[in-house]
Order: sequence, then C-alpha cells, then structure tokens
Amino acid sequence: MSAPARRPDAVRNRTRIVEAARAALAESHHVHLNEIAKRAGVGQGTLYRNFPNREALLAEVYRRDVEELVTAASALLAEHEPVEALRHWLDRVIDYAEIKYGVLAVLEPAAWQDLVAHSQNPIEGALSHLLDAGKAAGSIRTDVDARGVLLLIAYLGRLDRDEWEPTARPLMNVILEGLRRTGRRPARAANPKTS
Repeated sequence: MSAPARRPDAVRNRTRIVEAARAALAESHHVHLNEIAKRAGVGQGTLYRNFPNREALLAEVYRRDVEELVTAASALLAEHEPVEALRHWLDRVIDYAEIKYGVLAVLEPAAWQDLVAHSQNPIEGALSHLLDAGKAAGSIRTDVDARGVLLLIAYLGRLDRDEWEPTARPLMNVILEGLRRTGRRPARAANPKTS
C-alpha cells in the first residue's frame, strides 16, 4: 500500500522549508531550525512534522541539490552546445558544493558518508553524459572521464569559506579550459642535446 498523497499546501510548505534551509546554509554553517521556520513562513510544528530534526532537514537539502544537479545535465544539453552546457553545469556544481560542505559540516560522519555514497554515481553519470556529448561533438578531450574530473573538482573542498567566492569559479574555469579539445597538440620542447 502506497503512502497517502500530500496536500498541495503541505507540499508547498515542505518545499519552502527546504529552500529556506538551503539559503541559510549558503550564508553560514550554523543553521538553527527556528530561524529556518521563520524564513519559510511556517510554524515550528509544521517544520517538525516534515523534518523531525536538523539532520533530516539538511539531508533533504543535500538530496534535492543532487537531484537538481543530475537532471540539469540533460536540460542544459538540450539548450546549449556541449562545452557551454558543461560550463553552466560546473557553475551549478560550485553552488552545490558550497551547500554540500555546509551540510556535511553539521551532520554526523555516518550520515554524511551515506549521503555522499548515494550521490556519487548519479553525479558521475550526469557528468559522463555531458563529457560524452562534448567528445562526440569534438569539443571535449577524449582522454578524460567523469571520475578524473570529479577528483579535480573535489580539491575545491579544501578552500576555506572566505576563499570560496573569489577562488572557486576561477579554478573551475581552469578545469573547463583543460577539458576543451584543441585543434593541435602543444609543441614539444626542443631537446637541448640535439639543438
């Protein structure tokens, strides 16, 4: 037997709570449920009916961000050429990563490890979809894969919060430029013994 459908107002309330929590996390890792309830325009009871504790709410923020990031890949490819779609997607990754680190900072290790484990394959699949489209169009290098790109992106997690805004996007641009396929190979340096 399936769970009863939620009333439209209950769905709206839940969505507003998650959006308020996401906005609060973008500002600070110290998120208080009463502040989120106020931002969402709901009472404490409504918040707790939807999310019994802070961990449940933050896990939902994380899951929704992953879902939006994964579904964005196909939508972006429908609107843009592969490299431009990848650029837009990587911009979303930066926003996602900022929230991700906020969520992981407040969750118990077992809880965040489970979240990360369940999100890795869908994110890798979405990135593979974008890279494959670029490879097929001849605009992305053929010697890269999603796992390698995700390893590069993971290093952004070493940035301190105050470094994030001025540093993350320029570094992501470096990654994107490194993924582009160029028309020619770089010239080899001359061997000093033969010159």
